Amino acid sequence: MDHASAGALLSVQGVTRLFGGVRALDGVDLSVAPGEQLCLIGPNGCGKTTLFNVITAQLPPTRGEVMFGGRALTGLAPHQIARLGIARKFQVPSVFEDLTVTENLEVARFGLPAQAEGPDLPSLLRQIQLAERAQVLAGHLPHGARQWLEIGMLLAQAPQLLLLDEPTAGMTGAETLATAALVRRLAQEAGTAVVVVEHDMRFVQALDARVVVMLAGRVVADGRFDEVRRLPQVRDAYLGAHA
Repeated sequence: MDHASAGALLSVQGVTRLFGGVRALDGVDLSVAPGEQLCLIGPNGCGKTTLFNVITAQLPPTRGEVMFGGRALTGLAPHQIARLGIARKFQVPSVFEDLTVTENLEVARFGLPAQAEGPDLPSLLRQIQLAERAQVLAGHLPHGARQWLEIGMLLAQAPQLLLLDEPTAGMTGAETLATAALVRRLAQEAGTAVVVVEHDMRFVQALDARVVVMLAGRVVADGRFDEVRRLPQVRDAYLGAHA
């Protein structure tokens, strides 16, 4: 696969990130097409979150380049990258607990660029399965619903690319499957590209998307879940010897 394809929405080209003598990222090549869904998996410390940090300018790459929509992101500030259409969800939900679900979504829309047309609130509430809780204070929502609300707050900004860092952490099995269905709908209905860092293999399997596996800062496998789970280095290092 040509990771630097001209048609890619996101293109990571030879990105290395050093912390002293430690190579957190080691020559990573990765591309994401418009509307594509991708799961990024690997053991703790393999470089997944560091890659997100480089893409969103929380950290500069030591070497290599990140392109978005054909534009180099090197030298841009995090808020500039966000306004280009990259939205990121961190592991811990960050919502305004004293505001209702609807008010949280309205606040999120304040940062919407004038030329962008975000989803209308009723459609967004249905999409994140919170229409019946529209007037509930965010602080009263269960954990899974808070995760969905934060995803909705990002969607309210009409991003082209959504980066989700462990969106199902702490969720029940039913919530995990519902989140996979939500992410699938993002591509089908809104054309949003989504890259997910996830440890829950139930989610990865349910999403049924392209899977990229990282080990020791490198991409070691790239394919469908049923393909990559058979690879010895993936099974032994991440999925378990009996996967």
